[in-house]
Amino acid sequence: MKPHLVLRVARPTNDLAAVIHFYRDGLGLQELFRFSDHDGFDGVMLGLPGEAYHFEFTHAHGHDAGRAPTADNLVVFYMPDRDAWEAAIQRMKSQGYATVASFNPYWDRQGVTFEDCDGYRVVLQNADWHVVAQQS
Repeated sequence: MKPHLVLRVARPTNDLAAVIHFYRDGLGLQELFRFSDHDGFDGVMLGLPGEAYHFEFTHAHGHDAGRAPTADNLVVFYMPDRDAWEAAIQRMKSQGYATVASFNPYWDRQGVTFEDCDGYRVVLQNADWHVVAQQS
């Protein structure tokens, strides 16, 4: 049997607490693993159990992680179920996050964009990825 592919998106941050609040409490991801002072790094992995992706956020002691290089650095979640999409938007807003206009207006047509404390953006897109891919 072929091994199952898993995607880890890893990036640094200067504020683990704020990133955790955004991705866990706002987006609804779960904390999968956390580590402290591992070779000078603290970090957390957030995702959904059983899914083939997760995010790793790290902070290197004494290092400035900087901000997103552009307003077009995105993670896009395709959410075809309108009720689930609307609930996700409401959860983000209830945690204090406001929508921002996307750099690329394409994402505003069927989606909403939020920005984390580091300037990285997440699009909640009310579309089915398989349908979008077939239209390309």
